[in-house]
Amino acid sequence: MSVVRPEIREVMWAEKYRPKTLDEIVNQEEIVERLKRFVKERSMPHCLFAGPPGTGKTTAALALAMDLFGKEYHKNYLELNASDERGIDVIRTTVKDFARTVSMGDAPFKILVLDESDNMTTEAQQALRRTMEMYTNTCRFILACNYYTKIIEPIQSRCAFFRFTPLKAEDVKARVKYICDMEGVEITPEGLEALVYIGGGDLRKVINTLQAAAALGNKVDEKVIYRIAGRVSPKELKLVLERALDGDFASARNEVMRLITEYGLSGLDVVKQIHREVLWLDVDEKLKLKIIDLLGETEYRLLEGGSDEVQLNALIAKIAMVGKGGT
Repeated sequence: MSVVRPEIREVMWAEKYRPKTLDEIVNQEEIVERLKRFVKERSMPHCLFAGPPGTGKTTAALALAMDLFGKEYHKNYLELNASDERGIDVIRTTVKDFARTVSMGDAPFKILVLDESDNMTTEAQQALRRTMEMYTNTCRFILACNYYTKIIEPIQSRCAFFRFTPLKAEDVKARVKYICDMEGVEITPEGLEALVYIGGGDLRKVINTLQAAAALGNKVDEKVIYRIAGRVSPKELKLVLERALDGDFASARNEVMRLITEYGLSGLDVVKQIHREVLWLDVDEKLKLKIIDLLGETEYRLLEGGSDEVQLNALIAKIAMVGKGGT
């Protein structure tokens, strides 16, 4: 009989190590303080949680419900993903049926979370606006989104606004070290830095990448992280840029083609990573501006259907010309 490896049998680490109370949430101190006051007063308005992915929006809503309602929170808490259930029929049925029923136990109201609410259709948002107004006494709505500008103004005006920010590097490192200790995974300092680089403030992405890397062995290093994430090491891209700026087109081109083949990258992946590295280059500011302008043009051409190889070759050629003082 085959044995299922523990990391495959186990649930996703991002869910397993999700904070269960507001006290466990980090890097969002102001938001946590406001939510704690709601718990203390046992009263809250409708809320709009906005910010980049993986910064704790859904987790904050769940922790708020658990602090408010205790172990029986699930009786008065419903979470829907609006990107899947985004039509007006869902608002008229599932949402409305939950909102108009009285809360169970001694809970003052119920909480309904609409995750990815910026993916809802305009018609569904218009229906939701009226539902939020009619059933305020029995239900509070929390709308979580990445882009609050896609939420219609009437809903924004009915909600208290909470802006979530990307997590700090030190907070991400602390959580990764805690998970590694709990799971018996050894991670090198370089691997830890690579995780922070890959995540870009998205803790969920960091943890999922860590779990995938740990499945290859109990020691996680920089090379494994970049290969799992399908990203190129910043050192390798910096080398490409330096060679191109020195006018060594052939060497820079060969290195880019090698990276694409080895890591399985698309042209857009390369352009986005080069853009990130250009900002840290030790070159004249005007030269940086020219390179960023070239990257923007290349990205546009790739999005319009241009060939990855041709456009990347053109980009490297232009960077080489700019580096030699051309235009």
